[in-house]
Amino acid sequence: MVSKETPVCDFGWKAADFDLPGVDGRRYTLADVRGERGTLIMFICNHCPYVRAVVDRIISDVKELQAIGIGAAAISSNDAESHPEDSFDKMKAFAEEHGFTFPYLYDESQAVAKAYGAICTPDFFGFNADLELQYRGRLDASRKEAAPNARRELLEAMRQVADTGEGPAEQIPSMGCSIKWKAAA
Repeated sequence: MVSKETPVCDFGWKAADFDLPGVDGRRYTLADVRGERGTLIMFICNHCPYVRAVVDRIISDVKELQAIGIGAAAISSNDAESHPEDSFDKMKAFAEEHGFTFPYLYDESQAVAKAYGAICTPDFFGFNADLELQYRGRLDASRKEAAPNARRELLEAMRQVADTGEGPAEQIPSMGCSIKWKAAA
């Protein structure tokens, strides 16, 4: 497992469109998950200890954000051949087990992860209502274990984005397992 850290937020970068299958049997585009007051795109996977440590917190925070008009989707882009625990069928089970309230999408070609410049899992991209990037930070201070009573940085940032259209100037990068890229053909 290689740990990676996300780069600094590229404020104003426009969200890349996608068309991906969800674990619920539907296909989703950016327009389908876009929220009235902002949109959160999360790159996660099933096996990463960083994701597993905070998945319940992610779900809780996303529910709060959805209630204020922030749309959300999670995307898994890992190579399922080299990491079978991240297969589409296992994604279905993971989403069901944890009660996802947002689409969990499979980026089998890895084109979406590349378009977003995703580095690790979890990697959070918080956009304003105009789909301009305003947050590229961490969920909270948790790493491979949940940090009890940690400040809810992602939640606070996305509330600010919903209210003002702008994210916080100071952001702490997310850290997680590297995206498991397919071997070059």
